[in-house]
Amino acid sequence: MTTFNLLVAPFLEFGFMRRALIGCLALSLSGAPIGVFLVLRRMSLMGDVMSHAILPGAAVGFLLSGFSLFAMTLGGVVAGLAVALAAGFISRTTPLKEDASFASFYLVSLGLGVLIVSLKGSNVDLLHVLFGNVLALDDPAIYLIASIATVTFLAFAVVYRLLVAECFDPGFLRSVGGAGGAVHFLFLVLVVLNLVGGFNALGTLMVVGLIILPAASSRFWSESIGGQIIAAALIAVVSSYVGLVVSYHVAVPTSPAIILTAGAIHALSLLLGRHGSFLRQMLRAQHLRG
Repeated sequence: MTTFNLLVAPFLEFGFMRRALIGCLALSLSGAPIGVFLVLRRMSLMGDVMSHAILPGAAVGFLLSGFSLFAMTLGGVVAGLAVALAAGFISRTTPLKEDASFASFYLVSLGLGVLIVSLKGSNVDLLHVLFGNVLALDDPAIYLIASIATVTFLAFAVVYRLLVAECFDPGFLRSVGGAGGAVHFLFLVLVVLNLVGGFNALGTLMVVGLIILPAASSRFWSESIGGQIIAAALIAVVSSYVGLVVSYHVAVPTSPAIILTAGAIHALSLLLGRHGSFLRQMLRAQHLRG
């Protein structure tokens, strides 16, 4: 098998492969800055919680309209924002911390979502909701993911500096004008939108992997936030492409192939990255001993 047949031919011959690649690329580019800021804020697990928080809303949309893109997307957005607001309210009005609030909603949301899907659908439908079907992306789904990516780019262009400031010193924005709460809420909205967009491709259990794993890996390749965003985007794009190629040729599920590729890149970054990797620590230790 030639290199062309291995790496390029599947995307030239089959429209579903091209649509899958376009959808994953759009999600990779918009999810990269989201993931970097989640990691910087030490909110990585919150991304996983929010990916499950959208499940009951998407499941209600499925219960009412089947696999309707509009119904499941609207339900996911409403459910995700409701959980984010409820968890924030509980953490501010009770002794329960925000991470514990999110964890509680995570468990309830996962159980409720699975129950709702099971009421109408089969095991195949449940697997589709949980793990997605990136090879079945149609034009409306791609338009949705591309629109979410565009909104994410525009939002970051406007509030990037405020997000950086709120990330490292939340009290500063509150002291100079009270914008911290608004910036934090806008960031949560972007998180929910990207999770909902990715849910249509990778499912609720896998979508957060394409957001968090590249972001975590990027910290081993760059020390600046801008550099980490670029590195995370590149890693996500490579993971998507390689995962699709492996899935096509080896006949394995696509979403796990993409996430496992991102996981392999993360392992390599941990071992060989330019900043803080095991290799760098070993070289530094040898230099100090010398």
